[in-house]
Amino acid sequence: MTSIKSILLVEDDMVDMMSVKRALKDINVTNPLYHVENGVEALEYLRNKENPRPTIILLDLNMPKMGGIEFLSIMKKDESIRRIPVIILTTSRAEYDKVRSYDLGVAGYMIKPVDYQQFMEVIRAMCMYWTLSEVAE
Repeated sequence: MTSIKSILLVEDDMVDMMSVKRALKDINVTNPLYHVENGVEALEYLRNKENPRPTIILLDLNMPKMGGIEFLSIMKKDESIRRIPVIILTTSRAEYDKVRSYDLGVAGYMIKPVDYQQFMEVIRAMCMYWTLSEVAE
């Protein structure tokens, strides 16, 4: 059975959320995009069987209520959702954040460029990876 590959964006900044949506549209990605604003909402979304299961999660690190690292540490312990690939999409260049993210099993760590053209290229590279990757169900 083939299902539509959807994306879950976990991002609290509305400008960044709109930039991701715009970049996806500009590079002709038509997959459904679902958006939540923090780790708490992401866990609620993922654990609700009524919601479409994303094939990939784009995760910001610095968010209120529950940040990306805390979300990852909880998600990766949950057998029902732990295998969903996660790509960090953040402004953080902190070595600790990178190391901790990879220790928690992220598929990639991408820095959000300020320039929109560069941002679009980051999204394009991420989508190419995601399209070519085989995802475990």
